[in-house]
Amino acid sequence: MHRLSDFDYNLPRELIAQYPSEKRDESRLLVLHRDTGRIEHRIFKDIAGYFKKGDTLILNNTKVVPARLFGKKETGGKIEALILGRQMSNAGRQDGEYEALLNPSRGCRVGSKLVFGDGKLGAEVSRIENGRRFLKFECNGNLENILESVGEMPLPPYIRREAESLDLKRYQTVYASKKGAVAAPTAGLHFTREILNRISSEGVGVEYITLHVGHGTFRPVKSDDITKHKMEREYFEIKDDVIEKIRNRKGRAIAVGTTTTRALETIFKYDERRICNGWADLFIYPPYEFRAVDALLTNFHLPRTTLFVLVSAFCGRECLLSAYKEAIDKKYRFYSYGDAMLIL
Repeated sequence: MHRLSDFDYNLPRELIAQYPSEKRDESRLLVLHRDTGRIEHRIFKDIAGYFKKGDTLILNNTKVVPARLFGKKETGGKIEALILGRQMSNAGRQDGEYEALLNPSRGCRVGSKLVFGDGKLGAEVSRIENGRRFLKFECNGNLENILESVGEMPLPPYIRREAESLDLKRYQTVYASKKGAVAAPTAGLHFTREILNRISSEGVGVEYITLHVGHGTFRPVKSDDITKHKMEREYFEIKDDVIEKIRNRKGRAIAVGTTTTRALETIFKYDERRICNGWADLFIYPPYEFRAVDALLTNFHLPRTTLFVLVSAFCGRECLLSAYKEAIDKKYRFYSYGDAMLIL
């Protein structure tokens, strides 16, 4: 079962959420018991009742950077840039270049000058590699801080509206603390501080890892043979004590989101030296033996994507397609600003 067409389904466009729910914890929650296929329909604030003392809840604390910029070329033409992240070596060392998607990219050669934010931020195309453009900014190493004032939140392409002021808060988890993502770890958008405190008070460990979600999360799988797909790498960091807690767990390890899942499975599949940071490019597809994750909280994903394939590997393709059919029948809201799914 390695054909991309096996991971397809039909979704009415009106079920694609364009705005978040009024309150984070009042989104809907579909609970799927993967051993039996039984489904429950809840509200997200009910989620604490599904955790047990001794379980460990692991969340991704990456913070979305307002990385979409609008400006002009030196010729005067308009240009839009999505800053994908600062370049890092395999050892995690940063340099001064940033990879960017430029629209339009035509005419943006090495040495081309760009100006963003009504003249507040200048940049130069420093190199082009395999069609990708890299920029150096005139910001004295403070680009992330400058983006807070001149950038916009990089909403996913299926949210068909301009970013608004509410997105600065709602397209961000309440526990986001490590800047570096260009897309939110959306399964975590439903949590409030009150829910996390309640979970912790009931003897559930709450731990954090970091994986900076990249633009590759939206890139399509182009081959119908999914084994030929190459994942975009994303930088992650996991503290050694978190790894040890999961390694020695007595209860379940419950991952919040596919990003958390891929970071944990990368460590537990490949790490014999207990390296706690690096690059994750693990593509999880059926059949796959999960080593670190026992339960998964996730949103509803696009068909024919690596995210949908990963969740299929976790609970079974037929089981997942059946759950999605019921979610569609009951008009759950889909994708980044949509409702949640807990797979036990």
